[in-house]
Amino acid sequence: MDGARIEIELHGSLDSIGAEDWGACAGAGDGRPEDPFTTYRFLKAVEDSGSVGPGTGWQPRYLTAKADGEIIACAPMYAKSHSQGEYVFDHNWAHAYERAGGRYYPKLQIAVPFTPVTGRRLLVRAGYETLGMSALVQGAVQVAAENQLSSMHMTFCSEDEAIAGREMGLLHRTGQQFHWVNDGYGSFDAFLATLSSRKRKNIRKEREKAQGFGGEILCLTGDQIRPEHWDAMWMFYQDTGARKWGTPYLTRAFFDIAHEVLRDDILLVLAMREGRAIAGAMNMIGRDALYGRYWGCIEDHACLHFELCYYQAIDWAIAQGLARVEAGAQGEHKLARGYLPVETHSLHWIADDGFSDAVARYLVAEREAVAEEIEVMTAWGPFRKETREDHE
Repeated sequence: MDGARIEIELHGSLDSIGAEDWGACAGAGDGRPEDPFTTYRFLKAVEDSGSVGPGTGWQPRYLTAKADGEIIACAPMYAKSHSQGEYVFDHNWAHAYERAGGRYYPKLQIAVPFTPVTGRRLLVRAGYETLGMSALVQGAVQVAAENQLSSMHMTFCSEDEAIAGREMGLLHRTGQQFHWVNDGYGSFDAFLATLSSRKRKNIRKEREKAQGFGGEILCLTGDQIRPEHWDAMWMFYQDTGARKWGTPYLTRAFFDIAHEVLRDDILLVLAMREGRAIAGAMNMIGRDALYGRYWGCIEDHACLHFELCYYQAIDWAIAQGLARVEAGAQGEHKLARGYLPVETHSLHWIADDGFSDAVARYLVAEREAVAEEIEVMTAWGPFRKETREDHE
C-alpha cells in the first residue's frame, strides 16, 4: 500500500463525497456513533441549514484522499474569513500577523464548526490509518501553501492525532476543559459519596433549589422530541447566543433538520411549567459520552442552569452507562460540581517561518502553563482526599 497513488481533492459540498464513503472513514458502523459530530448527517445538517457556507465565514472545503480511486480518508475542512466559532483562540496571532504586514485571513480550519468537542479530525478508513492521516495533513498544508494562505489549523483533535501531527512538523497546542467521569457509579448518590462533605452538601442544596422552580424537568430524545420543543430550544439558543457572542452560529433551519435526521443523537433536558418550556439544555449523545452543547432560558431561577446542564446530564449518563459527560468549553465553576480538567489538543501550520518560530516558542510556555493549571485544579478538586488520589 506504500506505493499507492494518492489523490487529494477538495469538495464544496458533502454531496460530492456521499454518505457511504464518509461513513466508512468516520467509522459510522451500526448503532450509535462514537462521535456524533463527525457523522455525515450532522455535518450535512450544518451545511444544508446554511449554518456554514456563503456569508458565514465558514466555507466548506472538505478534504478527501483517494488510493487507487477509492476514498480512504476525509476531513471536515473550511476556508475561514474570521476566527469565530472555533474555541481555540488565535485572535492574538491574527493581530500580530497583520501588524507585521501579513494577511491572516482566509485560513484553513479542520474542525467541526462551533463545536469544542475532542474527536478525530482525520477520518480514515480502517486499514489505511497511517497513510490516510499523512495524506490529509500533507494535502491540507499543500492547499494552504499553493493558495498563499497564512495558516492551517486542526482544532480539538485527538491526542493520537496531535502526536502524529507533531511528528509531521505541525505546531502542537494544548488547552483544557472539564469532563465528568463515570467511575462505575450506580446512582447520583453514589457519585456524591465520593465528594468532600462541603461539596456534597452544596450540590444537594443546588439541586433542591433548582427543582423547586415550580414545574417538572423532562429528558427527551428520539421520537419523544416534538416540533414545539425545537421552537423552545431555538428561542433559548438565540437568547444565550446574543448575550454571549453576539450572533448565534446555527440557523433556525438547523433545528428543523435536526428534528428529521438527528433527534436520535440528541438529548433535550427541558424545564416545563404549566405546559411551557422555560429553560432547556441540548446535548449530543455518543457511544460512550454525553456532550453538553447549548443552554438557555426565558425565566431566571436559582441553580436551574446547573441542574439542567450538569446534574441532569450526570443522572442520564449514569442511567445509560456512559463513560463521561463533556460539558463544553471553559467554566472553572464546573470543577466544584464534579467535572475535572482534561487536556485538549490542536495542531497548526503557519506559512511564514519567522512567525511560525515565534508561535512555537510561545506554545512551549503555554503547554507548560496548561499542564500546571490542570495539576493544581485536579488537586483542589471536589473529591474526598482518598477519592482524589484514585483520580490522579
